[in-house]
Amino acid sequence: MATTVLRVRLIGGDRMDLTYDEPGVSDEDELVEHVISTLAQESGVLRTKHGDRLVVLYGRGVAAIEVAPRGAVL
Repeated sequence: MATTVLRVRLIGGDRMDLTYDEPGVSDEDELVEHVISTLAQESGVLRTKHGDRLVVLYGRGVAAIEVAPRGAVL
């Protein structure tokens, strides 16, 4: 299972660091492509985590994402 950390900038200007994993994907590059293709769809939705909280990320609210395999760049 591949896991990555996404720094998401929302349309309103807020930023969040979210963890995303996909059980069926073992390659990190494939996981990133899955995230991009999902959020690019009009009805794209990802289930992510922020700490212990479940965060549902809708593609229509995302302005940009940064991918950092070792954690978000601070």
